[in-house]
Amino acid sequence: MIKKIRSEQLRIGMHVHEFCGSWMDHPFWRSKFTVRTEAELKRIVTGGLAELWIDTSKGLDVQEGAPGVSQAEVAREVEAKLTHFATLPGLLEPLAEAPQDAMGKAAALVRRSVPQIASLFNEARMGRALDVGGCGALVDEISNSVLSDPGALISVARIKTHDEYTYMHSIAVCALMVALGRQLGLKPELLKRVGLAGMLHDVGKAVMPLGVLNKPGKLTDEEFAIMKTHPERGHALLVEGKGAGPVVLDVCLHHHEKFDGSGYPHGLAGDKISLVSKMGAVCDVYDAITSMRPYKVGWDPGEALRRMTQWKGHFDPTVFQAFVKTVGIYPIGALVRLHSGRLGVVTQQNPQALLAPKVKVFYNTHVKKRIEPHEINLANRLTNDKVIGCESPEDWPFTDLDQLWGAPSPA
Repeated sequence: MIKKIRSEQLRIGMHVHEFCGSWMDHPFWRSKFTVRTEAELKRIVTGGLAELWIDTSKGLDVQEGAPGVSQAEVAREVEAKLTHFATLPGLLEPLAEAPQDAMGKAAALVRRSVPQIASLFNEARMGRALDVGGCGALVDEISNSVLSDPGALISVARIKTHDEYTYMHSIAVCALMVALGRQLGLKPELLKRVGLAGMLHDVGKAVMPLGVLNKPGKLTDEEFAIMKTHPERGHALLVEGKGAGPVVLDVCLHHHEKFDGSGYPHGLAGDKISLVSKMGAVCDVYDAITSMRPYKVGWDPGEALRRMTQWKGHFDPTVFQAFVKTVGIYPIGALVRLHSGRLGVVTQQNPQALLAPKVKVFYNTHVKKRIEPHEINLANRLTNDKVIGCESPEDWPFTDLDQLWGAPSPA
């Protein structure tokens, strides 16, 4: 029988079926397991959650007895919390230690890639047919970088210049699509196609008026109506150029569709949107809202994920959950507060301990002073510290967060 109990009623031998609340609110990446040690029991009871579900058919019941709930009620609650971390697909393989120059190599790749993508967009702007086949080598290079170290290229590409934003956004979405596709278990050939789709998803912006495309402030209704034509314009360019293939065409045309049908250009909803276009929607938005630009401060990666979680109906829940797993609950570059009172920036993920990344601590909130920056691995039990939440960089006077997580200096 499935029962909801108060956390203080939990005891060793009970089988946890589901945690109540957000997946960010509890200290376990899994939700179904039997409590076997005092340490596990303490972590749950002191973790801040008031209630949880247990399965008495797989473990002990509460000693006093507790009213059962129907499976239908359980299903309704689980469905209402589709962003619960326990529903995510399987873990990625453990990452090897990132080489010391991973960020530098990623930055060099970005610098080499920008002129190639700029040339492609310029060809489209001048009305020439697009040579999609010429992008294959670049997609392979970006894919290899992502598969070697998923965090480096994705993190470096967040920092964009005004003039090169569209091109670097193409690189970033390409990298994110490959990483997400890997998480979803796509076959190698399809991974290449989704990478190319990410690179070309915004090619329609090449024929948008530059005054609208590069406007730093909010667009007027008329300007936004013009920008909303870029998926169809890009699709037409790719069809004319030939060789793009159905995956690339689909993502280009439908990466602004929303799961609830409120997107554009066709108002598709649910299963009417393909998996690859659902992937494109998540990757496109995440890079856009986290990008650092000269005239706009991007959202902290952790804050961006929290806000995206709250946009009900925007993304396919399963795809979004896989995306969270891809970039990490606390992505590289996120400013986090630790239980010890220190602040730090995330420098690397621990795929087998997603709530315990590597963090470079640099500030003590108790004494309100900077400390000597040093990296700690929160997955190491000897560290005896944990993340208790993300901080908004806007609330702090720090100007060197990018340097702390390892972003290379601008070329």
